[in-house]
This record gives sequence, C-alpha cells and structure tokens, in this order.
Amino acid sequence: VQLQASGGGLVQAGGSLNLSCVASERTFSPYIMGWFRQAPGKEREIVASITWSGWGAGSTYYADSVKGRSTVSSDNAKNTVYLQLNSLKPEDTAIYHCAARISPPRGRSPIMPADYHVWGQGTLVTVSS
Repeated sequence: VQLQASGGGLVQAGGSLNLSCVASERTFSPYIMGWFRQAPGKEREIVASITWSGWGAGSTYYADSVKGRSTVSSDNAKNTVYLQLNSLKPEDTAIYHCAARISPPRGRSPIMPADYHVWGQGTLVTVSS
C-alpha cells in the first residue's frame, strides 16, 4: 500500500491548510493513522493521530503544539485521512507526513515514528510571517 499526502503549500501566518492522505488500496485498514512533521534540522514529531478501526475507532490524539487549532479526521469510505491546520505559525513550517500503524498499540499511545509501519512521501507546509 502507498500513502499519498497532499494539500501543503505556502500560507501566511494565521492562515489555514487542509492536508489529505489517501491510501492506494481500498482494502487497506490500518489501526491508527498519524500525521507527523519534520522541520529542517529537527527530528520527526507527531502532530495528530486518529484511530481508524477496531476498539476506539474515531478517537484522536493531538500534540500540545497544535492542540486547539487542528483537527484530524478520516473518511474510511475514501481511504482518506485529513489534517486541518488553523492559525498557522511560522514554527509550523515542515514537511508533513502521514503514516499508518497496522496493528493495535501495545501499552502506551503510539506517538513515535517507530510506532508506525507505512509512510507517505510528505507534503511541504511553509508558513510566512
């Protein structure tokens, strides 16, 4: 399966973007879909995640850095997960990747890149001041 992220671009501070991530296979059914970002010179970090299937389907997680100004959602029929980013700040500038975890998490919430099994190529978000 391949994940294709899109929707990035150049936006002024305070603006909004809606990122999309589509899975190439209709039968794809991950347990959790996550959005990560990586800024130049920084480690990849989680932005948000949504439980796609199984127990807790629809539950979400947000990093503190985006909590209150972002929304993660999914359309299982379209094999698509979305990330709405509002009130964007220059520090939100990064390449945003979507990722899928195939199996249920063990113990702690899956917020590390190593917790995810399938990755998309990323879409660049640039926020100007």
